[in-house]
Amino acid sequence: MQALSQEDRDLVTAAVAEAERASDGEIVTIIAARSDAYHDVALHYAVLAMLLVPAALAFVPQAWIDWAAGLVLGWNPELTREIVMLYLFAKLAGAFLIVRLILAYQPLRMALTPGITKSRRVHRRAVELFRTGCELKTRGRTGVLLYLSLAERRAEIVADKAIADQVAADVWGEAMAALIDEVKAGRPGEGMARAVEKIGAVLAPILPPTLDNPNELPDRLIIL
Repeated sequence: MQALSQEDRDLVTAAVAEAERASDGEIVTIIAARSDAYHDVALHYAVLAMLLVPAALAFVPQAWIDWAAGLVLGWNPELTREIVMLYLFAKLAGAFLIVRLILAYQPLRMALTPGITKSRRVHRRAVELFRTGCELKTRGRTGVLLYLSLAERRAEIVADKAIADQVAADVWGEAMAALIDEVKAGRPGEGMARAVEKIGAVLAPILPPTLDNPNELPDRLIIL
């Protein structure tokens, strides 16, 4: 988030104001550090590590098992059911706790999160923000949300009914491409501004400006 200077914020705000002058659409821009903590992903990896323990033990040579048992239980150890179950429990618990502890480190957890999971979470968060901050907030249902999640390097455009009825989802592709290219280059502010310009170009012909065109949603860049 430190990469976003006041100049970046002003650039995005100016781009929104300019785009809204050319149409009756209302554009809301939001940048979030991330869309989810992905604690469930860490939990899934920890459970997987537990499941791999008995599978791994199945391939351990019997001689190694006898040697380890001798170190702990002495000569000619008797591996009773109780001892075997306690050993297995300790291994399972250890595998779970070690993986869970390692994945408490957020950057590693993010790196190990599947891309499709990130995309779903970013989309879900964008829809939630749209419903709370944009949907039904304009009299003509002309709101558009441009949402960028920095940690996932993913973005979403969600449009209200008056726009969604006239614009297919793939029409926003150029705006999304411009945004993601700039984000990857380390310029999220410029990326948001370029995307807003392209969104405005889509809105202008389908929602031409009218004389009565109040500013119903904030132009400023919202940082979460």
